Amino acid sequence: MRPITLLLFIGILISVCSCRSDFETTASTGDLTFSKDTIYLDTVFTNIGSSTYRLKVYNNSKNDITIPTIQLAKGLNSKYRMTVDGMQGNNGKIFSNVDLLAKDSLYIFIETTANIADANPADFLYTDQIQFDSGVNLQKIELVTLIQDAIFLYPKRFADGTTETLPIGDEKIDGFFLDENDPVNGNELHFKNTKPYVIYGYAAVPSGKTVTFDAGSRVHFHANSGLIISNTASINVNGAVSTTDKLEKEVIFEGDRLEPDYSDVPGQWGTIWLTNGSTNNTVNHLTIKNATIGLLVQNNDGTTVNIKNTQIYNCANYGILAQTAKINGENLVINNAGQASLACSYGGNYKFTHCTFNNNWNSSEQVAVFVSNYITGAVPEVKDLTAATFNNCIIYGSYSTEMILKKKTGAAFQYQFNNCLLKFDNISNTFTTNPDYQFGTDTAHYNAIILNKDPKFYKVSQNKFNIDDTSAAFAKGNSAYLIPLDIIGNTRTLPPDLGAYQNKPFPK
Repeated sequence: MRPITLLLFIGILISVCSCRSDFETTASTGDLTFSKDTIYLDTVFTNIGSSTYRLKVYNNSKNDITIPTIQLAKGLNSKYRMTVDGMQGNNGKIFSNVDLLAKDSLYIFIETTANIADANPADFLYTDQIQFDSGVNLQKIELVTLIQDAIFLYPKRFADGTTETLPIGDEKIDGFFLDENDPVNGNELHFKNTKPYVIYGYAAVPSGKTVTFDAGSRVHFHANSGLIISNTASINVNGAVSTTDKLEKEVIFEGDRLEPDYSDVPGQWGTIWLTNGSTNNTVNHLTIKNATIGLLVQNNDGTTVNIKNTQIYNCANYGILAQTAKINGENLVINNAGQASLACSYGGNYKFTHCTFNNNWNSSEQVAVFVSNYITGAVPEVKDLTAATFNNCIIYGSYSTEMILKKKTGAAFQYQFNNCLLKFDNISNTFTTNPDYQFGTDTAHYNAIILNKDPKFYKVSQNKFNIDDTSAAFAKGNSAYLIPLDIIGNTRTLPPDLGAYQNKPFPK
């Protein structure tokens, strides 16, 4: 009998233990706490989905509770949608009887897709609330999203399911030609400052046409998108000096992810590509951010690409990649690129005056400036570098050597650095006998060079390359190369400072 009694006792014990109190909950009493009291979903374009944002909900009581309802105040009509601990609820809008154990928490994930017509016309904000329970137990979390109206440019979709493409050599890419008589957008070759533009795929400028960007225009590129300036086509960027931190007159090219977490993420979109034969290209007061290659300039037709008062930041590969090109650059600032901030490769003709080339990429392989007269795998492999001239420039960065020259015989290799601050640390005397790096004795190529002195930029991590009078670049320029105004319109004094900025006291 003893085994039978023992088995009976074990059965009763299991039965009692299985009657757990985990699922015996009490109603919520309105004492939930939250990780945030307002969720700002940042800026979105009309009808483009936002990123997903997180809210954590805590039950700090000693009781397991049931929250009768978690819902959006606008109910099924809300433009927001949620998941609650992985549950979808009623279309992501309304959730009933959500259990939450004592001293436990749950996650709510929120996103939105809204139209400009849904927003408040006074401030373009779309708002709602997440409501927990009701009546005296009601608790609320505010939801706020700024919606921007925009002009969307993208390849056509055909009835057979295919998408418009552009021929690039033997390949095809998703893209389209901008149309000066588009039935919906009007003149797509004229970018105005009234609304931002969002481009999907590569927008190409037809041969013989010019694309113009007004001061203050904003262009956002989706992933794997960019702008192509075709053979005999031109680009004209007409930015101007801004008077506020909003850069109201600057032309800005960047990605279409507007959340702060994406503000300095490289490689979000492709490039601005000035192809073989593009002509009469001018760029003034343009800011390029977070591209793969900021500007790709290839074998333009002999006319000079004029790039002035321009900033290029956080490019996955290059800030400017020039191949057999002709460029005149004034008051340029380029920082952070996976390979080189400026690469003048495969020959060409280049002059840069009062420019700041820096590279703080997190790799010892990157440089600020790279110059060569060849490219591997091409036919011919070498091209004449007829000039690579740097006047009153700063070439600096986070690693020991930020300027590299590479040449091969069989083509010209002409370069000159005048009144420049260079970071070039000859570690282990690697370059002591190299004829290309004789900074103190080779006056044909180097004049008044400042080696390895700190320019004391204001805030490199924020791409602020202003200097003050404690900088090693202060008053070290040659007035023969003077550009009278700096990148933000300040008058340069004599002798001028090196780089794109005239010195000013830093803000306190």
